[in-house]
Amino acid sequence: MSYKCIYNGTILTMNEDRHIIEKGAIIIRDREIIEIGDCKELLSKYHDCEMIDGKGGIIMPGFINGHCHVSMSLFRTLGEDVPDRLRKYIFPLEENIVDEKLVRVGAKLSMAEMILGGVTTFVDMYYYEDEVAKVTKEMGMRAILGESVLNKKTPDSHKPYGGIDYSINFIEKWKKDDLIIPAIGPHATYTNDGEHLLKIKDIAHKYDVPILMHLSEMDFEIERFKNEYGKTPIEYLDSIGFLCEKLIGAHCVYTTDNDMEILKKNRVSVIHNVGANAKSARPIAPIHRMLKKDISVGIGTDGPMSGNHQDIISVMHQYTKFQKVREGDRSIASALSAVELGTIRGAKAIGLDKIIGSIEVGKRADIIIIDTNTPNMLPLYDYYAGIVYGAYASNVTMTMVNGKVLMKDRKLLTTELSHIYDEVSQMKDIILNMIKS
Repeated sequence: MSYKCIYNGTILTMNEDRHIIEKGAIIIRDREIIEIGDCKELLSKYHDCEMIDGKGGIIMPGFINGHCHVSMSLFRTLGEDVPDRLRKYIFPLEENIVDEKLVRVGAKLSMAEMILGGVTTFVDMYYYEDEVAKVTKEMGMRAILGESVLNKKTPDSHKPYGGIDYSINFIEKWKKDDLIIPAIGPHATYTNDGEHLLKIKDIAHKYDVPILMHLSEMDFEIERFKNEYGKTPIEYLDSIGFLCEKLIGAHCVYTTDNDMEILKKNRVSVIHNVGANAKSARPIAPIHRMLKKDISVGIGTDGPMSGNHQDIISVMHQYTKFQKVREGDRSIASALSAVELGTIRGAKAIGLDKIIGSIEVGKRADIIIIDTNTPNMLPLYDYYAGIVYGAYASNVTMTMVNGKVLMKDRKLLTTELSHIYDEVSQMKDIILNMIKS
């Protein structure tokens, strides 16, 4: 068996008591945490470990990106500041450009960014998800991956709702993998009808997999359901019996008080994508109120074409400030609550809190180290505030998933960045030529 010891740092366990261990150490056997405690005590007990020095920094659970579209990194900075960009720019672009190679290269680029920024688990929905799964395994990350389902032809299906058949094959292929959790991803309420949504729900229950969906995100979405059904999208989904505990709903920016009661009743999780929503001039989702109602909430970056980055530290920072502005109360949305959303609450929102999200005996060793001996982090009186208000993604110096070190001292260990950059440069030329033609 392989043993590792992470030592000489302050451990933010994010366990139920939010226990902090200064001068702590963690013992890992293969993929599992087996002991946590005082550094001197554990170092005297374990001698034949691979030693990972925390160098006085913060040792904590890896961050969870609850909603993204990793392959869209290759579209970053295209079509910026364009009104109704989804329908007028993104959909047409995808129809003409997206293929297996683009998905693969874009996924590598995003995963490199996430690993370097301390993200250990992400939730993705896009096309050719089998390619995303392969890259995830190569890079060593943990992920929930859902094939997108739409009422029109897509890059990987020549018929409307072809994503359903793709999803079934994808789920059956990856269902027993240790790092990949397959899912099914109906794109949105306005791209899936009620009949197919209920079919998707049946598939999710049959295979016991999550459902990923954009929910109450668009102004035209709200207007359509008001005009056609006299309901909000969430009220409509409740009326047809679609909502359930398997649904992970992204955005939910147009959420009413009644919507929140419905989400709570049906145990639907919400992923807050504050940076991407703000950039699109969307309302600020009422996350503080959702949390008070005990709705399960996580945070995400959205796609790199929407939020432009895959950095959860900056999302935590934005979450606190936007909620304070929304509610007019600087005492809410604390730094601790932000770290919770990025770790243990985020894990609960995607149904993985039994195995990740906190540093506890028996959980998987998804762990990061944050360097605190930098100008932006000193002096450090409050660990949570230091992370949320002071840290950059570049402060992360070690990222581990399932007991395997993926990045150490800012160097990726499972891939070569230079190779990714070369592939991205080639894809950029292809994309530019296609756009010009």
